Amino acid sequence: MAKTSPSVTQEQLVKLRNRLAQVTSSWTFDDYRTFITFYSRILPDFMQAERCTIFIMQRGSNRICSMFGTGLEEEQIEPPLEGSIVGQVIKSGRGIVENNLAEHRGFHSSSDEQTGFVSRNVVCCPIRSVTGESVTGAIQLLNKKDGRDFTVDDLHKLDEISHFLSISIESVMLNQEILTIASRFGKEVERLEQATIHGTKIIAESQAMIDVLNLVRIISKTPVNVLILGENGTGKELVARMIHALGDRADKPFVPVNCACIPENLVESEFFGHEKGAFTGAEQSRRGFFEEASGGTMFLDEIGEMPLIIQPKFLRVIQEGEGHRLGSNKVISYDLRLVSASNRDLAAEIKKERFREDLFFRLFSVEIVIPPLRDRKEDILPLAQHFLSVTNERFSKHVSGFSPEVIDLFERFSWPGNVRQLLKEVERLVALTDNGQIIQPDRCSRDLLHFFNSHKKRRRETDFNDLAIPAQARRLEVGLIKQALERTNGNKTQAAALLDITRQGLLKKLKRYHI
Repeated sequence: MAKTSPSVTQEQLVKLRNRLAQVTSSWTFDDYRTFITFYSRILPDFMQAERCTIFIMQRGSNRICSMFGTGLEEEQIEPPLEGSIVGQVIKSGRGIVENNLAEHRGFHSSSDEQTGFVSRNVVCCPIRSVTGESVTGAIQLLNKKDGRDFTVDDLHKLDEISHFLSISIESVMLNQEILTIASRFGKEVERLEQATIHGTKIIAESQAMIDVLNLVRIISKTPVNVLILGENGTGKELVARMIHALGDRADKPFVPVNCACIPENLVESEFFGHEKGAFTGAEQSRRGFFEEASGGTMFLDEIGEMPLIIQPKFLRVIQEGEGHRLGSNKVISYDLRLVSASNRDLAAEIKKERFREDLFFRLFSVEIVIPPLRDRKEDILPLAQHFLSVTNERFSKHVSGFSPEVIDLFERFSWPGNVRQLLKEVERLVALTDNGQIIQPDRCSRDLLHFFNSHKKRRRETDFNDLAIPAQARRLEVGLIKQALERTNGNKTQAAALLDITRQGLLKKLKRYHI
């Protein structure tokens, strides 16, 4: 999490999302469906058959279903790939003429029972993809009129018709995929937009942080008080700002207050304000935090540090929504939302009688727990890359990236200072690395360098003692992959070429070895 200006990439994504929405809204999807329905309606007359059904093979599965058919609802019939004439045609890619269905027990028998139709004979042709060699479906005609048989000539005619039909069917299937992709893409752009609050980007690749952001979006629309729990440096204030920015008070003040930084003798004055002459040094009247936040949101950071002496007055403000300045009896009404944060276990503080239980239950209707960085390792590299980009811009530098050793170190380190520590580490590394160079482990801070050297020593000892061929082969592959990535500045296509493997093969190894 770091300060950044809105990126060009995000603006381009929004424009692309809007353009995709225009395309999908103007797509003549119904025209294609009408055209295919027209086929199923005129083919029985053209081919002198009683019934026509068009079947589609669903992509990514072996499911076949009737898309359009005479007297049928969509997807009413699902012939199996094995044991049905349609399945046989789709599987083999060859047409079939069968004029004695009564002599063969098969799927057509159960289909007749389902629809109340009696099948005597059939001609069925595959619908081949116009963009490849695959079969996307089948077109089937049942019962030649006047008791006649279907002929090979009928099969050839139907095969020719299926070629033109495939164009419309693939258009329908492509449209369905585009609509699905457009919907997913729109949601992803919306997630990216919402994950940027006042120029600060929230990185959420891990499921744990995605769950946090989803909860934030839900509760931001309701006026409940919120408690955010998490270690120092996890981004509690940023989440509080997100709650405020996504809520109906977004255009009103957001007032952050660090309860640990206010001297005990000034707490009441700071929160409630004072009138001129209320105490020595009060040379003029001043509004307190409650008045400043009225209409908006007050963020109480380190709420566990609040002195016991002020907690009863806080309780009254929450219960009654009013209070008064020091040196005045005039009651002032407050209308604000409270979002609090703590890195302490407040339940334990209550047991130690350092925090009031009644205030605890008044302050916190919903609890959000931000996991430490060590528990969401999927976020470490995206955060580091983001901080590198932002720091390069802020320092007017062009540091190329991180070496594989640094990436491995970042993902193994425990980060006791969480996201804040990672940011400071990246800033240090950018400052110490020359333009155009890749960041190396020897530039890391003392804590990370000590961890790196200790891990390296343990790994050497393990390598020396472990003579198992699979383990040694794994280490060799990992070492070669890291060298290739380092030589190509992280370009996976070029690295795969150096390793003489496919890019897909490299991606699988990166995932397998957690590189």
